[in-house]
Parts: sequence; structure tokens; C-alpha cells
Amino acid sequence: MSRPLIGITAYLEAARWGDWVREAVLSPPSYARAVEKAGGAPVLLPPLNLGGIDDYVHGLSGVILAGGGELDPSLYGAAREERVRDPQPHRDRFELALARAAVEADLPLLASGRGMHVLNVAQGGTLIPWLPEVVDHDRHAASQAHRIQISVSSKLGKALGDTAEVTAPHHQAVKRLGTGLLAVAWADDQIVEGVELQGHRFGVGVQWNPARAGDNRLVEALVEAARR
Repeated sequence: MSRPLIGITAYLEAARWGDWVREAVLSPPSYARAVEKAGGAPVLLPPLNLGGIDDYVHGLSGVILAGGGELDPSLYGAAREERVRDPQPHRDRFELALARAAVEADLPLLASGRGMHVLNVAQGGTLIPWLPEVVDHDRHAASQAHRIQISVSSKLGKALGDTAEVTAPHHQAVKRLGTGLLAVAWADDQIVEGVELQGHRFGVGVQWNPARAGDNRLVEALVEAARR
């Protein structure tokens, strides 16, 4: 049986190799390795041409909206947040369009970290631009594992159970859920850490990077949905 092609969104950044410094398409290897381990074939998606998104959606069997920098607050009607690093308009535009196309096509989709925020904004939702100010602590920005509660009836719950230990440093979070999205996982302060697309074949967003957590069950669930 051929391996399903799983597209992974990527950075477009200046990179150095040898004596050269050039613009390059970059992705942490954890995503590709997790897809390979789960039985899929990883394909990097450079944030270049919006015109190619329909080809991606029709040619791929699934998509991972990968982690990265924060979304531009203007995309969900919020004021510029000086504590958020400069946005990447090219990546924001590309990934929002890709998320909308994947949802429309019922393409299996796993959104990680920034990717969950992209999915939420693509569906008309909003974000908290600077989370520590709202929750009055900075535990969400820490690189320490914490326990989350998961709805057992959700796809996320069926894959992981009713609780999980995750590491998910972030400064932004879901505020108003986008159309069709349901919150299915929460931190102890009720900040949303997992969402799902209702009525979608497989549309899951999580605040952490499941490819880096040492537990490949979510990526395996994505690949299995892509195979079907």
C-alpha cells in the first residue's frame, strides 16, 4: 500500500550553509520524522504561491499546520501587540488560505501550536494576543510539562485518553472559537489547548507539538484518516 502524502507547512527564512546565506524553506525534522514513523510520506509546503493551494489540497492525503511564530493580530481584528515579534505576512496568508481550502475539501488536518491558531482564525475565530496579561501568570510561556483535561468523546480523547501531559510554551491562545470548531481540551485555568472541527473527517488542533512530545498517536491518527 502506498504511503499517504502528508503536507507540512514550513518557514521561509534566511539560512546559512557553508559560506552561503540564502532564503530557504525550513521545517523542524520532528514533523517529517513523525509522519514517516506513522506510515506517511512527508512533503514540505513552502509559503510561496497562493495559486498552488488547490493543487496541494487535491494532491495531498492530509496536512499538518505546523508551529511557529505568532499570527498578526490585525488578521482577527486586534490591535498590534508590541510584545509579539514581527509577523510573517507571507506565511500568515498562505496558511490561512491552506486551512480554509483543507476544511472545505474535508482533507484530514492536524494543527499544532501556531497551526491551531491559524485554523481558528481561518474559521473566523479570534485569539488572545498576549496571554500572560489575561491569565495573570506566565505558566503557559514555560517549557515545562503540564496536565490537560480532554473530552473523552472527541477524536483527541479517543487517541490520547481523558488527560495528557504536554509541553506547550505559547504567548497567544484561542479566545472566540471559529465556526465549526469545538473546544475539546483545556489547561487547569480553562485556556483551550485542543479543538476539533465538527463534522470533519479528521480536523484536530492542539496547542502543543505532538511530533516532538515522544507520543506519536495523534500523527498516527492523522495518517490513518488520510489512508481512508
